[in-house]
Amino acid sequence: MINFITKKDYRGGTVTLGFDSPTHAGGSVHSANGGFGIGDLQKDGVNIFGFVDFNHTQAIGGTQRPFNTRIPGGLSPTPNPANYFQDGDAGNPAAAGGCTAPNLTPDPNGSTLDCYETTSSFVNYTPESERISGLIHGSFKLGEDHVLGLEAFTSQNTTHSVIAPVPYGNLYMNKFRPDGSLNPFYPGNTATSITPNIPIDPNYTEEGVTDDPTSGVKPGFIHVKWRDLDNGSREGIDVNTQLRAMATLEGRLGEWDYNTAVALNTNTVRDSLAGYSNGDIISQAMLDGVLNPFGPQDAGGQAVIARAGVAGLLQTAEGTVQSWDGHVSRDLQDWFHAGRPAAIAFGAEARHERFEQKANTPFAEQVISSTGIDPNTHNAGWRNVYAGFLELNIPVLKSLDFTVAARYDKYSDFGNTTNPKFSFRWQPNKTLLMRGSYSTGFRAPSLYELNSEPAFTNTDTQNDPKYCPGGVSTGEKPGPKVCNVQFQTLLGGNEALKPEKSKNATLGIVLEPVQDLTAEADIWMVKFKNQIGSVDSDTIFGDPVTYAPLFHRNNNDLLSTDGSECPGLPVAPGCGYIDQRTVNLGGIDTNGIDFAFGYRQNVGSYGKLNFGLQSTWIHKYEYQNIEGGAWNNELGVFTNGGPIFRWQHNGEINWNLEPFSIGMAGHYKTGYLDEDPTRKVSAYATFDLFGTYAMPKGFSVTIGLRNIFDRDPPFSNQTTVFQAGYDPRFTDPTGRTFYARGTYSF
Repeated sequence: MINFITKKDYRGGTVTLGFDSPTHAGGSVHSANGGFGIGDLQKDGVNIFGFVDFNHTQAIGGTQRPFNTRIPGGLSPTPNPANYFQDGDAGNPAAAGGCTAPNLTPDPNGSTLDCYETTSSFVNYTPESERISGLIHGSFKLGEDHVLGLEAFTSQNTTHSVIAPVPYGNLYMNKFRPDGSLNPFYPGNTATSITPNIPIDPNYTEEGVTDDPTSGVKPGFIHVKWRDLDNGSREGIDVNTQLRAMATLEGRLGEWDYNTAVALNTNTVRDSLAGYSNGDIISQAMLDGVLNPFGPQDAGGQAVIARAGVAGLLQTAEGTVQSWDGHVSRDLQDWFHAGRPAAIAFGAEARHERFEQKANTPFAEQVISSTGIDPNTHNAGWRNVYAGFLELNIPVLKSLDFTVAARYDKYSDFGNTTNPKFSFRWQPNKTLLMRGSYSTGFRAPSLYELNSEPAFTNTDTQNDPKYCPGGVSTGEKPGPKVCNVQFQTLLGGNEALKPEKSKNATLGIVLEPVQDLTAEADIWMVKFKNQIGSVDSDTIFGDPVTYAPLFHRNNNDLLSTDGSECPGLPVAPGCGYIDQRTVNLGGIDTNGIDFAFGYRQNVGSYGKLNFGLQSTWIHKYEYQNIEGGAWNNELGVFTNGGPIFRWQHNGEINWNLEPFSIGMAGHYKTGYLDEDPTRKVSAYATFDLFGTYAMPKGFSVTIGLRNIFDRDPPFSNQTTVFQAGYDPRFTDPTGRTFYARGTYSF
């Protein structure tokens, strides 16, 4: 696909079929693409080519690899059968048996009375995905010096993700049904109900709950934390459709080369859900004594759960960019008699960007307690962007060039900025080259970062720093509401964001001491300010004094543990949350060295040997969570949601003797201190083997083996993401994978 996109003139046809087959279950890939081209642009004055591309990747399920069993992962205090409590400890009927039911584990805080759900088994290691793309491009000569290009491209990407069933973290169960009869599921009520393993006060009341006559909650109630396993895992189906139409004109006018283009790009995302349930129905059924959170459902409970199950379109978003750009360039005089003329280029760009996001209100109202999406979401933004640039290359010696450039950007919503760049290239002989540059950078917040609608979701497991400092309850509030639970957090855009700015510098050397041996080293430095992101939840809960403004407690001075308490905006009095909306975090200060080595050897009748290695060494990586705040180290340390690796290597060795070639590649990342800093995550290295048979015309086949030693991702005790026992953001769970590609050209 990429090869076609970068071409301007293609003739003939090609078809490629491929598949990937992992040793372990899940993760297989099937792909196919084909292209065609007709017409010789130089002889016929026209060339038309196009392609279609298809790729389908199978999911890797949460039980198809052993990593989730290394430790209980994605721990949640909202299990099935349910935990229940009033003021003190939580209880669970499965605790007596050691919480041995599927996907349950004993309370990690040491209590023998309740259980936790291990949600990692429900979460896919990798999602199912499918991509279908197509492009048609035409080039037409207009006279001898001008070429008109017309292009249309479309792509549809579908991602199907799976997470644990819907949790309901703050349901209420009454002792009596509305008709005055005993609730048969209330602990200790009847011979068929569970026997309570914690004290139950039949007259229990709680400020802010039973004093609300509209709540339906009666004295003697219990809190229930229950997970809706009956409706299955939650599924997200995201369909991203991209359309692009573009016209280009390039050529030469006198001594000037020119290129100009107009384009229209649209991206539409449709976010659909399945496996969710209507929180209002579930909550009412629990109050009415119809739902059994502690065991199998009777016919009435099954009917309610079936009626509560919902699936449908949640929300849509669309981004549109209309753009024009153009540039011209030409050679100038050899001002310094360096043997090469100076050259100049300048150009301009104009864009109109638009973004819109809206919820499917009828469906969003049914799932607000588990999605946090405001059913009335309808947000939009737009802006105009204008830019101009100038670049001047000046040879001052036969061996020395300087380049001076500047770019001016004007945003209708952020004002303007000018960013220069200075660089040099010095090559006194064939064996030595030195290069360097200095520039400043600017990135305006995207329309999504500015305008995405606020939405509530869950944090990872945390302790309320006010009522459960250090994981120990003060006793002022019910422990199961404040200790080792998932609280509500508010995500979303921020119209007050400032642009990111950066300073960048490089200094490099390239050596070729002997023919076919090249060694490169580039020292680089980058400094950001006003970086755009959100403060990590571990950071917020770990320093509640500094981040006190991000804690928003409800009218009971608590943080909410259930989405039903935060039904959209404006924030309800019963909603307590932390604010993790996008902000300007502060600065980043990082530097390091990029290395590259290459060696080519012709071994005569035995073919050709090529070796390449690319490495990055990070010397420093520090960041600020807030402007003017303390500088924190992220190098080799799991902090702020992840580590920065000290070393990363990618190497390849390839032997070619036509029509055959064989190669091996290696990939390496250094270890780092884990989320629990008392242990270290091991280094991670994998190796690939591949070979190709390529006939001069017509047919070629490539076969290979990725991760030939079937290396498992190293153990990590991170809890930032729901996959457990390793970190899926920096490693690959697929394992050893055989792949093959066959291409026929004609």
